[in-house]
Amino acid sequence: MDLLLLADPSPRLVHEYLQRGECFVAESNNRIIGVYVLLPTRPETVELVNIAVTKSHQGRGIGKQLVMHAIQTAKSKGFKTIEVGTGNSSVGQLALYQKCGFRITGIDIDFFTRHYSDEIFENGIQCKDMIRLSQDLF
Repeated sequence: MDLLLLADPSPRLVHEYLQRGECFVAESNNRIIGVYVLLPTRPETVELVNIAVTKSHQGRGIGKQLVMHAIQTAKSKGFKTIEVGTGNSSVGQLALYQKCGFRITGIDIDFFTRHYSDEIFENGIQCKDMIRLSQDLF
């Protein structure tokens, strides 16, 4: 749970999507070092709702491996589209998703100010809007 809360600081939201989604983990030396959740949202569409890597393992390409694994898993399960959303302040994540083939499809204005009681700051920027990205899985 601590790892999931690195990517989403709301225990309530994490519990909600864990009930409906499927959680995958990456391990090293019998320790969980990475995690992601795939959540079916619409027919033939799945969303990557949480991806996190332990601080001690960040910067080693594990996040990219997890994203690519999520894409392959979604394909193997027959989904046609994979989506992901991240904060406007999540500069590294935006770059990662685009390097993995995702394209920006929209912006949910004030998503984080509507759904989170505490202000979130990353990279000196207040996280207010959710940037939505997707990728076709043909």
